[in-house]
Amino acid sequence: MSSIFKRVSDIINANLNDLIDRLEDPERVIKQIIREMEDNIRQAKEGVVNAIASEKQLFHELEKHRNSSQEWLSKAETALQADKEDLARSALARKKEIDLIITSLEPAWASAKATSDRLKAQLLQLENKLEETKRKRTTLLARQRATEARQQMDSTMNTFHAGLDAQARFDRMEDKVEEMEARAEAMDELHNDMSALENEFLQLETDNDVETELNALKMKMQKNAG
Repeated sequence: MSSIFKRVSDIINANLNDLIDRLEDPERVIKQIIREMEDNIRQAKEGVVNAIASEKQLFHELEKHRNSSQEWLSKAETALQADKEDLARSALARKKEIDLIITSLEPAWASAKATSDRLKAQLLQLENKLEETKRKRTTLLARQRATEARQQMDSTMNTFHAGLDAQARFDRMEDKVEEMEARAEAMDELHNDMSALENEFLQLETDNDVETELNALKMKMQKNAG
């Protein structure tokens, strides 16, 4: 998408004055500019839609695991009511696995949500600048002399500076995503390299968490029964 923002910048910048100087029909030039901006914004909108779709997909995945965690908690309660403590313990262990997935998904979704919101705002800025250009078209076409046309286009360029900053913000967002991907790869590599001893300690911690949650659940159910 950064190339799309760059093309919008190219349309507005250096070649514009040369086109107006060289052609006898300024209206033709301005129509071409607006047409190219509309095409580029259309492509940018597709990228924003994809970003929003990715964020929605992450959110649905997160909600699915949250619901699953609650379901396993309910199953553990049901097992305890039936005096099947081992079954309750297994249900809580499964809940613990799902909770770890939730913990990894939540920051990923939050970052995707912030990114999609930022891209939507940037797209809106570009669309507003396009509409502003269209509104100024009548004024631009009224300019008969090339120097007057250049002055008007310089003014138009100034109004676009805020929109052009979108490219820099997008690049920073892209760097952040790459950093997240690299961190995820590093975590995967670290996980794959864990020794048998580390896995035993991790299992021990998980078992302790399960026992703690099981005891808490027992106390809750005893309190409710009382």
